[in-house]
Amino acid sequence: MIPYGKHQIDQEDLAAVIDVLQNQLLTQGQQVPVFESALKNYCGAAHATAVNSGTSALHIACLALNVAEGDLVWTSPNSFVASANCARYCGAQIDFVDIDPITRNLSVEALAQKLEKAKQANRLPKAIIMVHFAGMSCDMRAIHALTAPLGIALIEDASHALGGRYLDKPVGGCQFSDVCILSFHPVKSITTAEGGAVLTNSATLAEKLRLFASHGITRAADLMDVESEGPWYYQQIALGYNYRLSDLHAALGVSQLRRLDSFIAKRRELVQIYREKLAGLPLVLPLTSSDSAWHLFTVELRQHDRSEIFARLQKAGIGVNVHYIPIHLQPYYRKLGFRPGDFPYAEAYYQNALTLPLYPGLSVDNQQYVIDTLISILG
Repeated sequence: MIPYGKHQIDQEDLAAVIDVLQNQLLTQGQQVPVFESALKNYCGAAHATAVNSGTSALHIACLALNVAEGDLVWTSPNSFVASANCARYCGAQIDFVDIDPITRNLSVEALAQKLEKAKQANRLPKAIIMVHFAGMSCDMRAIHALTAPLGIALIEDASHALGGRYLDKPVGGCQFSDVCILSFHPVKSITTAEGGAVLTNSATLAEKLRLFASHGITRAADLMDVESEGPWYYQQIALGYNYRLSDLHAALGVSQLRRLDSFIAKRRELVQIYREKLAGLPLVLPLTSSDSAWHLFTVELRQHDRSEIFARLQKAGIGVNVHYIPIHLQPYYRKLGFRPGDFPYAEAYYQNALTLPLYPGLSVDNQQYVIDTLISILG
């Protein structure tokens, strides 16, 4: 089966992990700080906090921004459920902003309209989580212009977008946001097996993020309410979590990050081939972007039944997928009052969406097989 996404591991990756196993601390050693430093340098942010998943990154981002019970958080319905769940972990209410059918990202026009109604109702969100779907950044400058006068915190969910660019700068620099989160799941731009990170330019937020990621514990004397009793002494000053990334995972991340640009370049090559060879089929192809990290290559079927096409491709050994079932249609969120029809563009996109295989190790022959099979079925 040709998967829709897959990690790529080489001998340098293996050597980095083996070195930690044989010669270093497995956790709370030196590799996590090295990885954090490499991430912030690559993305252009002042601070980076590595954690054990993108979901954990979203959770502590909300916590650091003081999202709490009674608050309201908005996000895109076209994402994995973690983009909304993180607010619910904090006791906040969630709502969604429909997508732009062309970019499939959160619609700036829909956001402007929703903000105007929220101002009139005196019910503005505490934070908005923008999802850079499939690797293409949302229009962060426009979103910031709408939200900054209202004091709304902005969280970039860049789980798909590490290695991408926005306004000629790397995604993750937080130029127009308070924090930006990353994911290192095996199908993402780079992998740590499981892992994530939060980037920010705020020293205050960075301090909170580290506390929430590590039990709320500090060894910093200036943060304690009494004098330290010695070098062994620590205090829990907040209710935190054990979201730490291990040094094994971090070592893999450091090694992978060195090849990130080559991974993205390969993804872009594969996307160009898809665009050229699928152009004549009854498909809506994703918007062309030289800045996208191209985590996913998602098409929309124009004339055919998605279930039938999905089944035929799977039977042919092609592991297509669907990204995403709109979050508000999940049973948990329907119980909160959301209904079909609430966000029509996200729902219309989902009805016809199909994700084709895309990853740096996808061979020329395997990609051509995917293309030939699609032509055979749809042409």
